[in-house]
Amino acid sequence: MAYIIGVDIGTSSTKVIAVMEDGSVKAHCQQEYTIHQPQAGYSEQDPASILAAVKSGIRSVATIMREAPAAVSFSSAMHSVMMMSEQGTAMSPLIIWADNRSEAVADKLRGTPQGNRIYQQTGTPIHAMSPLCKIVWWKENEPALFKQAACFIGIKEYIFYHFFARYITDHSIASATGLFNIHELRWNADSLAIAGITEKQLPEAVSSDTIITGLDPTIAAELGLPVDTKFIAGASDGCLAQLGSNALDAGHASLTIGTSGAVRMAVPTAMTDEHNRLFTYILTPGRFVIGGAINNGGVLLQWYLDKFLKAGMSIDAGLQQAFATPAGAEGVICLPYLHGERAPVWDGHAKGAFIGVQPQHTQWHFMRAILEGMAYGLLSITKALEETTKEVTKISVSGGFTASREWVQLLADVFQQAMYMTKESDASALGAVLLAADAVKLKVTLAAQEEIVIKPDPAKAGIYQKSYEIYVKLYEALKPVFPIM
Repeated sequence: MAYIIGVDIGTSSTKVIAVMEDGSVKAHCQQEYTIHQPQAGYSEQDPASILAAVKSGIRSVATIMREAPAAVSFSSAMHSVMMMSEQGTAMSPLIIWADNRSEAVADKLRGTPQGNRIYQQTGTPIHAMSPLCKIVWWKENEPALFKQAACFIGIKEYIFYHFFARYITDHSIASATGLFNIHELRWNADSLAIAGITEKQLPEAVSSDTIITGLDPTIAAELGLPVDTKFIAGASDGCLAQLGSNALDAGHASLTIGTSGAVRMAVPTAMTDEHNRLFTYILTPGRFVIGGAINNGGVLLQWYLDKFLKAGMSIDAGLQQAFATPAGAEGVICLPYLHGERAPVWDGHAKGAFIGVQPQHTQWHFMRAILEGMAYGLLSITKALEETTKEVTKISVSGGFTASREWVQLLADVFQQAMYMTKESDASALGAVLLAADAVKLKVTLAAQEEIVIKPDPAKAGIYQKSYEIYVKLYEALKPVFPIM
C-alpha cells in the first residue's frame, strides 16, 4: 500500500507523519525548537534548527516505513520572514508571526487609503505580524543590511531552497504576507512599492498543489529518499487544518485554541471584510479560507499560573478550580490582550485588563474571567465572519484545549451553539497529505471520526450575552488609553 509523508512546520515544533491509502497513520515524529526573544517585542528563531528538525523528522519516518513515499507534502506556519544574501546564506534570524517590532509601521499604514487598498488586494490585515510590515521595518531601521538583501523568504522557502536550490513559495503562504494579490495571484505592486523591493527579491509563487522534483542528491541521502521523490508545494497550517478537519462545506467553521487561537471558514471566492477585521488566505484554486486569529490562548493561562498561582501547578488543576466558579466570574471581565491582539481589532497596543473586581473575588474568578475573555474574542471573530460571509451553522473544535470537556462546554455556552469535537490532533499535517494525494492522483480515504457534540446550556445565555456586550464596550473605551500606557 502506498503512503504519503505530511510535514507540518509549526512555531514550536515540526511534526512529520506517514499516512497510508486507507487513512491510517503508520509513523509519527515530532521535534521541538525554541523561540528567542532578545528584547521586548522581538520573536526570532534559528532557521537552521528548524531545517534540521524537518530533515530529521522526514528521515525518521522514511526509515520506519522502509519504502519510498508517493509524495512529501508541506504545511507551514505563516508570516515568517528572513533576509538572504546573494550567496544564499541567511543575513538575519527568522522573524516569526509573534514579533511586534514593526508595530509603528503598521500603525502608520493601518486605516489610510493606501493601507485599506492593500488589505483589499492581499486579504492580509495591516499588522506587525505580516512580512510586509517587517520588511518596511528593516528598510527604515537597518538600511545598510536591507540594501544587501538579495531575497526575502519565509521558513518553508528556506527549506525548499536547501532541498532544490530554488526559492519557491506557494500561493497559500504568499497570501499571508501582505505582499501577494489574492485576486490576480501575483506579487502586489502597491505592497512592493511600500516595502521598497522588487518581484525578483521574492520567491517564485506556485499553486499549493504544484509537484516539485529535482531533490539535491546530498539532501536525498540525508532524508533517506530517492532523488526523484515528488514534493508538493503545500500550504499554510491554518488553511490545511481546514482541509484536514473536513471543514470545507458552507457555513462550517473550525475553532482552535493552542498557544493562540483562531476561527476560520472555507469560501469559494476571495472575499474580504469591508471593516478589515478578517484575513482571507488561498488554499487551492477556487478555495479560500477566511477568518481571524487571537494572540492570547493557552499562553495567557500559562502566564497566569506561573505568575500568580502555586509554583508547578498544572493547567488542568487550575482549570478545575476555575470551572467551579460561577459563569460570568461573578462580574469580573477580562480583556485578555497580554500580547496585544490580532483579530478582530488588530491592535498591537492593546493591554490586558481585569474590570469589575470586588472584595469577594478570588484567584479563580480571575482565571475563569481569562477563559471567558478568550471565548468573547473568538465569538467576536465569528460574528465578523457571519457579517462578511454567511451564517455559521457548524463549529468544529480542535487543539490542546479540547482535552478539557468543561472548556469546550464554556465555548458552547458563550456562543450558544453546539461544538463538534473529534480526537484528531494532526489536522494540518493530514491536510498536507490530502493535498498531495489529489496532486499525485492517489486515493487516500481518511476514516470517519466519531464526533462528540457539546450542546449549549440555555440557562447561561443571558449571563454571557451581558458580559460579552460589556467586553466589547470596554475595549472601545480603553482603546485610546492603551498607546500611552
